[in-house]
Amino acid sequence: MKCPYCNNPDTRVVDSRPVDDNTSIRRRRVCDVCGKRFTSYERVESIPLMVIKKDKNREIFDRSKIEAGVLRACHKRPISARQIQTMVDQIETEIYNSGEREIPSTKIGEMVMTSLKDMDAVAYVRFASVYREFKDVETFMDELKLFLSD
Repeated sequence: MKCPYCNNPDTRVVDSRPVDDNTSIRRRRVCDVCGKRFTSYERVESIPLMVIKKDKNREIFDRSKIEAGVLRACHKRPISARQIQTMVDQIETEIYNSGEREIPSTKIGEMVMTSLKDMDAVAYVRFASVYREFKDVETFMDELKLFLSD
């Protein structure tokens, strides 16, 4: 790896350790020419996961969209940021472990709803009302009846 200070093409690794989530490796390096130290991160390159939207368009998977939706649903609810992060991590892991290169947004939405249903009923209903695009009170009540029957 090239030194960011003097552009020397050869540097040495003096320490390696996994990052907290074990998905990348942190490497401390030293330049043999200028003697300066710097840090690099190594991560497995993956093929981008594509999400098939309801209108059949495709876009690259963006974890922050799941986080934003869950945060909105959990607003002013007794759910910690840690719980939300853990839930989103689990959903993301499940998505990537499926081995699919494309996943329908509907499947992601169902995964989020399943997780929210187990976590908080109000957050679940909030998310469902946006996700299922309730048009009137009757469709809202139908979803509540389904929830209560489970």
